[in-house]
Amino acid sequence: MGNTPSVTLYQSLYGGVKSIWSHLQSECSCVASDSESDDYGEHEMERQFAYEYRIQHIALPEVTISALTEVGKAESTISVPNQRTYTGRKSVIPSALADTPCATLGVQGVLDQLNATLGTAYALDTPSLSYVLEDFIKNNYDFGTAYGRLRRMQFNSRHTLQDELSRLEEKDRKHRQDALVDNRIITPELPPRRVWDLYSNRVVPWWSTGSMRVGGRAEWMPRANYWADRATYHIEWPHPISHAWMDKADRVDMWTPINGKEWPVPIPKDANLDLIRIEMLNLGAEYTWLDVLCLRQEGGPREDLRAEEWKLDVPTIGYVYQNRPAKPKVVWYLSGLGRPLSLKAGDLDSDRCWFRRAWTLQENSKEMIIGGDTPDGPMHTKPIDGDGNYEEEILTRFHKNLKSMESARGMFRALAAMQKRVSTNPVDKVAALSFCLLSEKIPGYSEDQSLEDAWNALVNTMNVFSRCDLLFLYPEPGNASKKWRPSWEQAMTTQLPKDSCNIAMASFKWDDKLGTDQCNYLSCIERGLVRGLSVGGAEGVDRHGELTVEDSDGTKHTIKIFATHQYPIPEDTYTLLSMGPPPDGHEAIQHCVVGRRLPEQRFEKLSVFRITNRDEMVRLKSLSVAEKVDIVFE
Repeated sequence: MGNTPSVTLYQSLYGGVKSIWSHLQSECSCVASDSESDDYGEHEMERQFAYEYRIQHIALPEVTISALTEVGKAESTISVPNQRTYTGRKSVIPSALADTPCATLGVQGVLDQLNATLGTAYALDTPSLSYVLEDFIKNNYDFGTAYGRLRRMQFNSRHTLQDELSRLEEKDRKHRQDALVDNRIITPELPPRRVWDLYSNRVVPWWSTGSMRVGGRAEWMPRANYWADRATYHIEWPHPISHAWMDKADRVDMWTPINGKEWPVPIPKDANLDLIRIEMLNLGAEYTWLDVLCLRQEGGPREDLRAEEWKLDVPTIGYVYQNRPAKPKVVWYLSGLGRPLSLKAGDLDSDRCWFRRAWTLQENSKEMIIGGDTPDGPMHTKPIDGDGNYEEEILTRFHKNLKSMESARGMFRALAAMQKRVSTNPVDKVAALSFCLLSEKIPGYSEDQSLEDAWNALVNTMNVFSRCDLLFLYPEPGNASKKWRPSWEQAMTTQLPKDSCNIAMASFKWDDKLGTDQCNYLSCIERGLVRGLSVGGAEGVDRHGELTVEDSDGTKHTIKIFATHQYPIPEDTYTLLSMGPPPDGHEAIQHCVVGRRLPEQRFEKLSVFRITNRDEMVRLKSLSVAEKVDIVFE
């Protein structure tokens, strides 16, 4: 057991943390100040601080786990150095101890192991502790499960341990229940339902990780300050793992105590979860998120829960990777989960290539770490010139793919990237776009939903910037349920615009009650003759045309217009919609939609063009030929 600092030091340090919490309550409107929340918040601070106090002031013994002790393989046979052995002074337990049933240890034995692992001196007279340990034995928990549930708890707080566990579990359940309304996720910034606790080698519920809050944007924001300064406040967002599933013939469904054998875990035949654990520990992770372990998979005894959990858990996977305040360190296994990074002919063109999978689009991160790295692997090859070329063409392609891995956020950037990717279930390509589009709400997931229905649901939840991009930049009328924007088939097969119009019409929204896409206060020219854009040209070359309008005196005026696409706009008189000229200081582009007015304020889109000369925009506005209208888009 390590050294135990004085109670005076504990109280002094805890007092400082309480003052921080009080400051947050006074400065952050998102921190509730009612008496119940005050009590909860102070208790959370106490519990979090107890853990922080332990890891900073209790000296733990050095722990070593290795490929030999965990899986019975000599370290020399493991090609990935980070998977051979882990040594450190963290409260990590070996798998043999994790697998030991609590019933074998008995109540006192479980407590002794907890104290030995944590460097603490808790006794069975701690309120409700013996009851909780007896309950673990009754539920056939092994020590790893018990340790994972308890290691971040504060045993001697004014709340009993039993009440604390129940309260956290119920709060987590309610947050997830409240997040899904009418098959729409109204708070996408949800932490994962489960994480892999690498110290206990068990999948644990999120609420047991010692998190100050369990979900929701408003409740997460105060913690950003602490993520930025972990030396002050120790809260670990999981280091998520990104990988591409291998072909079914190359996988095995493995039953493992790591996830309590709740479902079979599909992993590559030559991979090992215990070796992955060693590597993640060496990379500095305390918790990780791995889909096959933490997202309920097919084939478990509670298959009835999977569809319901997936409604919420699948669409919010992106938050594990894209939680910007936490800056997640994402570990990429580019040759399959847990496997050494390697390259052979055809790898980069395979449908199983990491760079080509739909789900990995949202798993990009500036804090990227390559998993499975070996001393003689692709990451350690040297280019042969200053242009990034390597001796082998496959190495050149690989490194260029890595360097080109930029954020796919933004409407057309995300869609263009998804055009090149594949998924086992086609609807996953739609679901994997949710976090790339920065939507405030996202649809629930259904693996049986049609592609067009899934796309409709996603568009209906998009932010106004994304919706305006589809309206003002996509050059063709939709060929499915809507004319104002592309169908899913068009979004995946046609040439897409490369820019964004940076227009945000706050009123351009989907109306759930009426089932319509509406926008208020648009600038509308009822009649304008469009000429010069009836024939397409070479791809990438702007086309020049003219817009002719009549003022109130019947005088005709001609404005120069441009189309950056090749979709033909037959010479004719149309109704034109726009937001008017951009404000001074903004890029001089006025985007216009060409189409037909229909009864009952409806509008059918044909195509788009733009005016790029500010003088022309001002002149058009001065003619007073436009009026403000409310529109329902077909």
